[in-house]
Amino acid sequence: MSASITPLNSLEGLDALMKASHQRPIILFKHSISCGISAHLFEEIKAVDAEINVVVVQHDRDVSNAIEEQTGHRHQSPQAFVIKDGKAVYQASHYGIDAEAIDKHVKS
Repeated sequence: MSASITPLNSLEGLDALMKASHQRPIILFKHSISCGISAHLFEEIKAVDAEINVVVVQHDRDVSNAIEEQTGHRHQSPQAFVIKDGKAVYQASHYGIDAEAIDKHVKS
């Protein structure tokens, strides 16, 4: 199987996901459409068998900034998070993003 990709383009959507993270792990991916590294890693994490909520940083800077504020992790792109109980239990950027590590955090 492969990932289900869901665009995340509103603060209301982010708030709903943060609340949902108390029931199930949430994956967030901050994607830059002008970055080759981001494009490469976006393809890599599609191997994770889960929903991946994607923020295109050029289009939804307010959502990207809110993720930074809510997680306490400085903005980078590409950047991946697994959120549980409203907190980032996994965060990585650039070539530190690892689909297997994301999968483990989602399943644990």
